[in-house]
Amino acid sequence: MSSKAAPNQQEDYKLKDTKPQLGERWPHGGLRGGGGWITSERATSTYDLVEQMYYLYVRVVKARDLPTNPVTGSCDPYVEVKLGNFKGITQRFEKKTNPEWNHVFAFSKDRIQSSVLEVFVRDREIVARDDYVGRVIFDMNEVPTRVPPDSPLAPQWYRLEDRQGKAKVRGEVMLAVWMGTQADEAFPESWHSDAASVEGEGVFSIRSKVYVSPKLWYLRVNVIEAQDVEPHDKSQPPQVFVKAQVGNQILKTKLCPTRTANPFWNEDLIFVAAEPFEEELVLTVENKVTPAKDERVGEIRLSLNIFERRLDHRPVHSRWFNLEKFGFGVMEADKRHELKFSSRLHLRVCLEGAYHVLDESTMYISDVRPTARQLWKQPIGILEVGIISAQGLLPMKTKDGRGTTDAYCVAKYGLKWVRTRTIMESFNPKWNEQYTWEVYDPCTVITLGVFDNCHLGRNEKPASGGGGKNDSRIGKVRIRLSTLEMDRIYTNSYPLLVLQPSGLKKMGELQLAVRFTCLSLANIIYLYGHPLLPKMHYLHPFTVNQLDSLRYQAMNIVAVRLGRAEPPLRKEVVEYMLDVDSHMWSMRRSKANFFRIVSLFSGVISMSRWLGEVCHWKNPVTTILVHVLFFILICYPELILPTIFLYMFLIGIWNFRFRPRLPPHMDTKLSWAEAVNPDELDEEFDTFPTSKTQDVARMRYDRLRSVAGRIQTVVGDIATQGERFHALLSWRDPRATSLFVIFCLIAAVVLYVTPFQMIALVAGVFWLRHPRFRSKLPSVPSNFFRRLPSRADSML
Repeated sequence: MSSKAAPNQQEDYKLKDTKPQLGERWPHGGLRGGGGWITSERATSTYDLVEQMYYLYVRVVKARDLPTNPVTGSCDPYVEVKLGNFKGITQRFEKKTNPEWNHVFAFSKDRIQSSVLEVFVRDREIVARDDYVGRVIFDMNEVPTRVPPDSPLAPQWYRLEDRQGKAKVRGEVMLAVWMGTQADEAFPESWHSDAASVEGEGVFSIRSKVYVSPKLWYLRVNVIEAQDVEPHDKSQPPQVFVKAQVGNQILKTKLCPTRTANPFWNEDLIFVAAEPFEEELVLTVENKVTPAKDERVGEIRLSLNIFERRLDHRPVHSRWFNLEKFGFGVMEADKRHELKFSSRLHLRVCLEGAYHVLDESTMYISDVRPTARQLWKQPIGILEVGIISAQGLLPMKTKDGRGTTDAYCVAKYGLKWVRTRTIMESFNPKWNEQYTWEVYDPCTVITLGVFDNCHLGRNEKPASGGGGKNDSRIGKVRIRLSTLEMDRIYTNSYPLLVLQPSGLKKMGELQLAVRFTCLSLANIIYLYGHPLLPKMHYLHPFTVNQLDSLRYQAMNIVAVRLGRAEPPLRKEVVEYMLDVDSHMWSMRRSKANFFRIVSLFSGVISMSRWLGEVCHWKNPVTTILVHVLFFILICYPELILPTIFLYMFLIGIWNFRFRPRLPPHMDTKLSWAEAVNPDELDEEFDTFPTSKTQDVARMRYDRLRSVAGRIQTVVGDIATQGERFHALLSWRDPRATSLFVIFCLIAAVVLYVTPFQMIALVAGVFWLRHPRFRSKLPSVPSNFFRRLPSRADSML
């Protein structure tokens, strides 16, 4: 039973090809243009990668000349739009007979169960039931259809009717009612009927939005020197260092090795800053009084706007800045006249515009442009993504005792983030939203994540039982643009796989339509020969530790800035999309990477095994053919390189028939996610520092020591082989070096006298000799090499 279930589960984790009905179809008119799906004229459509969804739009603009209440003498009007069981209400105004709302309601056509649309105008009453002012009724069969790019439908004034609809009453309301699709301009800001249960500020968090990452700069602070540093204790010269701070980022220079009032450092401190610059650069000069005590002797605060923005590697001018004595302020105002001079700090500070600020993992980078816009190249293509739907989502929380999911999708590419609207209480949400990005480099990755909205102002509890209010992760998809064929529409269903402490879990499927359109094939070919990152990353590179630290700081800044938008793109969403925890230790990832290396050398191993079979004459016909080929290449050595390249060309042409037809996706076998040990998973999800008990931490530490011990042995063996090569000529073993030197002299004379072709022929025939002439003992060179000494003898 289990053996049959395993293949089905494997199939469930694979990418599936789908055939959704993409393009624009319109009611009462068949296909748009009468020519079927949009193909050659797809440029006329902005929604040709999604399925069309029809909505009834009702725009409530304003009302006029509304009657007042005979009791209160005023009117507090609002409008109620009712369609079957769905009801939407506008904002309520106080004491206004001519209110303006300009509010749009959208009712999904699939859920319409009534043939009549009713628009009520009511007067709010605090004590009694709201008074009826009047209504307008529309027959659904008479509602016009608006086809973009037509201009918006002009609203009209409608006289209000009484309850029975027999007589007109005082007051008019301006309305526009039409049938349209999600391509309508009113769609993003409209109130949707399926979001009627959302309360309070949760209304803003269900709409689709586009976000732009803040413009990030590297701030390079070159601390050169200081002059006239005066410590509090004047009995001995100070030994100082400089502490620099930008926001939450704090870096320090090294401690000046000598005690002097004029210290010198010439150190670079690198920070990440985001426009608009809200933080200041705070520099503090501190004196190391004792190993455990530092005293501040001066401070300066500088706005980031005063610094030069550098676009290349040319040095910027340095400047001297006067330091304020620490503690010198309002309380010591009477001592200002005693200040004859101040300490000075020599700095060279600039904002680096020629670097790309990395805020995501370099493995899944989506943007490689430098910070300065004037250094950007022209886009080489356009990426269009249709976020169609999700299928089979699991319940993420409970509401009224039943499982539910309020899903939305986030896509990130370059500086542009998009967020679809939230589909309420659906395990099969349909978004059908299409977005476009400019592409500047094809070797980049777009990331899409699906999340459950937990900020709708309703009485809900997470399905896991936790008490957090973070939006829950449902799954993530990555698509590398270089793996896509140009101008082809990929319609696939991607499995949403999440690794949880309990194991691998499929949370559902995400259906996408993706198209990468080429604008300039010549520019794409040109890019393949150029470095991925801007040239400053190679002319003046950062260290690996610097890049890791700066990437982490950039992630935090992006998360904070996007979290301040309305509606916010929350921190947990941004961190998941940017793979903030990708650097954390994981036994599972370590195994996966090890087997990736093994598979990488599998071709070399197979080739060596085949050559071994040839040498041992397992198949005499093959061995004879190899002999013939070898003799031909010996006779015509100029054919060796052309033969190799022709062979690779033929292999490439042959493999073209079997090229991948689908984009790559999350591979559970490659990730080592199916056979992972539960304790290793628990360790992967552990906090840093660990929150486990001492016994568990000790057990994991011992396991890590055993793995590291094996790695240590392998590294030692590699070092031993290398040191034996050095020992050939180092005279560490006098007899071995003497033999090798004499052999080299004889070999030099023989190779000088004998033609190279003859040497190669003899060596090849000897290597391909029949097993009858082979010995099972190791060869003489192997025996000689293994006897050479290494430095392992000197290890403690």
